[in-house]
Amino acid sequence: MADSGSEDEEDCPELIPIPEPPPPQAARIPVTIITGYLGAGKSTLLQHILSEQHHKRIAVILNEFGEGGALEKPLAVGQAGELYEEWLELRNGCLCCSVKDRGVQAIESLMRRRGRFDYILLETTGLADPGAVAAVFWVDAELGSELYLDGIVSVVDAKYGLRQLREEKAGGLVNEAARQVALADLLIINKTDLVPPAELEALRAAVRSINGCVKLLETQRARVDVSDVLDLHSFDRLSSTSLQEKLRQLETTRPHLDLSIVTVTFEVPGSIGEEDLNIYIQNLLWEKSARDRTGNPMEVIRLKGLVSLKGKTQQVIVQGVHELYDLEETLVTWEKDDERTNRMVFIGRNLDKDILKHLFISSVSEETNS
Repeated sequence: MADSGSEDEEDCPELIPIPEPPPPQAARIPVTIITGYLGAGKSTLLQHILSEQHHKRIAVILNEFGEGGALEKPLAVGQAGELYEEWLELRNGCLCCSVKDRGVQAIESLMRRRGRFDYILLETTGLADPGAVAAVFWVDAELGSELYLDGIVSVVDAKYGLRQLREEKAGGLVNEAARQVALADLLIINKTDLVPPAELEALRAAVRSINGCVKLLETQRARVDVSDVLDLHSFDRLSSTSLQEKLRQLETTRPHLDLSIVTVTFEVPGSIGEEDLNIYIQNLLWEKSARDRTGNPMEVIRLKGLVSLKGKTQQVIVQGVHELYDLEETLVTWEKDDERTNRMVFIGRNLDKDILKHLFISSVSEETNS
């Protein structure tokens, strides 16, 4: 889509070749985004991963895509930048470098020039919105990329995390720390040895109230089992079984902690038409037509769910980050005697569970099997 600085819209558009079908996911390289507020311990975590003997060839990329609002702009692949070759090769096969290119092409170039990797870890700046970075890889995977988004890992400082989560920003904007927690698939509370048990419990409650289905690890000096950080499969069909369990166990009500971002969940029996589901999600993510009881627009930052689509024998996983979303059939089928149901989880601001559920129910067939 052309921007405001483009040529006249009536000019003939350039012809774009149809991309080849994307390679099977097994042939792609997973990318995990490591994010966290300034000083939380991202670099310490990466140093720990790079020093472990994990028998993987990992590339760690220090993200220099840009600061703040620059990440909100469309990222032009193969333009406005070049691969910055500053290499640090380690004995265990890992590689560190910096990338200044504004797109995925630079990283794929890295792979071609230095050989294929088993894994790529991308560290964002402390003030970055990981959702904007994730969108680049998530969308690009559909265009035939050699990469796919595996998950988002956020590191939280146990000592200062609660203060950072409650920090108010001008204009009522969501602060960076809360957004990073909201988008996380794995949350690491670091420096737990620096706080008393009561403060740690308060932080646990705060992050759970923001993101109710995130996996939580607690560490000192960011020391984790590498297997807990890699191969999360948070954005593909392999995550459906673990997501099913999370949605079943997820509490639907949590203590109010005066935080701007919350998790709401609901379950609705029956099956929904794919077009109806698309309209429901698009109204929330794109049109932002849903409002809470005081008239504030609902802002969905992360969306997850398992749904029953009319005419489909397999369960369908729903994933959304900001305005992007995707539906994908899982490997789990509905059995003949199963009661079909839809389990949805929304993470965002000004969310009203009853309104979200009512809007969904209005789109669902009364028949539980189709």
